[in-house]
Parts: sequence; C-alpha cells; structure tokens
Amino acid sequence: MADYFVHESSYIDDEVTIGKRTKIWHFCHIQSGAIIGENCSFGQNVNVSNRVKIGNGVKVQNNVSIYGGVELEDAVFCGPSMVFTNDQTPRAEYPKGSAGYKRTLVRKGATIGANATIVCGHTIGRYALIAAGAVVTRDVPDHALMAGVPARQVGWVCECGAVLDKNFICPKCGRSYIENENGLSEKQR
Repeated sequence: MADYFVHESSYIDDEVTIGKRTKIWHFCHIQSGAIIGENCSFGQNVNVSNRVKIGNGVKVQNNVSIYGGVELEDAVFCGPSMVFTNDQTPRAEYPKGSAGYKRTLVRKGATIGANATIVCGHTIGRYALIAAGAVVTRDVPDHALMAGVPARQVGWVCECGAVLDKNFICPKCGRSYIENENGLSEKQR
C-alpha cells in the first residue's frame, strides 16, 4: 500500500517516485520519470512532466503544469494557474523536443504567485517572492520581491514572507539580513 495519497481521478505513469505523505488531488497527471519528494501537495488539474524533480514540502495549487527542464527545490509554493515555460522559441512546425528545453530552477522556499509566468532558462532565488501576474524574464536574487510585466525587483522579503524594511529587518519575525552576491542572506544571531 502506498504511503502517499492519489485521488482516483488522477493518473500516475509508470516509473514515478512519490514521497511519503504527499497528496495528489483531482485530475492530475504525473508523467514517467518524475521524482516528487515527501509532504507535497498538488491541487486539482496539475501536470508534472517527464523527468521533473520536485523537492520536499512543495505546494502546487490548481491548474499548474511543471514542464520538462523545471526543478523545484524544497518548500516551493506555486500559486494557482501560474505558468512555467521550457522553450524560448517554440514552433508547432519545428519542435525541438527535450534537447531544446531550457533549465529553470526554483530555489528553496521561493513563492510564485497566481497567474505569474516564469520564462525558461532562469533561476528563482531562495525565498524570493514573485507577485501575482508577474512575468519573470531574468534570474531573481535570493529574497527578492518581484512584480510587474516584465518583473522588476520592488523590494526584499523575509523567509517568513513579510516585506523587509529599508534596513533589511523583518517587521513580523525580527530576522535581519545582509546583502551578498546572491541577493540577501540572514545575519547570524
């Protein structure tokens, strides 16, 4: 007996790895070769393509497709109907197949808001927050708050999700941060 839950309306291909306590809800399709970690949740109508790797504690809301070339590290949140792409120059007449897919990496703890689009070939930094409806067309630093079309950095966010003040201090939990080459990192207490 499986130690994860799959709703009877969902389809899981052969050669899929699904971690303990993961829940896959209505009308989902998990394709061959996908690796899904423990304690994940997939809302209604989620598609996980071939050979996609998903970490532990990931939450994917309704109507999200995670295409080949996308990797989600631990604790990533994908909001309803957000979009990943995997081909920068798609053509129906000239398909490239998986050899033409660009890699997209979403680092630990990042959040992607509802209806946001992540153009392939970029990295979303640790604990970054992509606003609803934003279109990401470049790499995103750790803890960056991105909004707009195309997405621009409009601030910084804490690991807990609150917007940081001008001194990089969280008004909600009190964590403080310093700038580095990757964006922000938490100051050691």
